Amino acid sequence: MNEPRTIPIHRSLNRPHLLLGAERGLVLLCGMVTALLIFVGGIKPLSLLLGIGFWGVSFWAVVQMAKADTQMSKVYQRHVRYRSYYIARGCPHALLTKVPKAHT
Repeated sequence: MNEPRTIPIHRSLNRPHLLLGAERGLVLLCGMVTALLIFVGGIKPLSLLLGIGFWGVSFWAVVQMAKADTQMSKVYQRHVRYRSYYIARGCPHALLTKVPKAHT
């Protein structure tokens, strides 16, 4: 009776959405660019080689990113939005207060 109440957290609620071991959106983006490279080139051997090479390199990079952090692209996008400097006041319309003079 004195034991704390426990609630099970299911893994499906806590796992990241991965596709082939990498972030879903990035894998789909790599696949779309690969298909674009292949089909725009007219399905020639050079375009096939270029598409398969791009797929291999980009997919390897995306999987390595997911191994380091499963949400690295979202973290990077948030990092890019940060400014390098934030002013001290809360908003542009904040009222400035007078600083009392120190007694010497």
